Amino acid sequence: MTTTKNSVSTETGLTKRRLYTGGAIFVIGFLSPLLVPLVTASPLPVGWKTAISGLLLVGVPELAMLIAVVVMGKDGFNYLKQLIFGFLGKHFAPPESVSLIRYRIGLMLFMIPLLFGWLVPYISGYLSFFEENRLLFAVIGDVLLLSSLFVLGGEFWDKLRALFVHKAKVSL
Repeated sequence: MTTTKNSVSTETGLTKRRLYTGGAIFVIGFLSPLLVPLVTASPLPVGWKTAISGLLLVGVPELAMLIAVVVMGKDGFNYLKQLIFGFLGKHFAPPESVSLIRYRIGLMLFMIPLLFGWLVPYISGYLSFFEENRLLFAVIGDVLLLSSLFVLGGEFWDKLRALFVHKAKVSL
């Protein structure tokens, strides 16, 4: 697909109308969880509320994405994905390589939640404050783990990705 700065090529059959329609379906689908409070406040029976809320949270966004791809086609979806992730990648992407100190700090941030999660089943009986604050510890661990990925930089993301690639080779 050929694209210019702010337009879409029609040589692949992708029209602006299809792109905008698919984009609107995509956005509306991912905003559907915001309707859950309206459903729970409605006079519907509890079973209906539960089913509709579950669909709005889990089913509708995925279905909307599928319908958006059908409407836009593969080229349109790739164009939309390129727009979204191109913008986010410029502003929020981690640097490609980092200093040794930053790398070591990032590894500590990465390993602490993993070690804590591994040890908790064995030591939680001895930690009374942990049982009272289990959710807080889980959130802190998740934040540490996610932030460590940004501290470690882009080269670490490649190393992490290589764990899931069967034919990946180590070269030192």
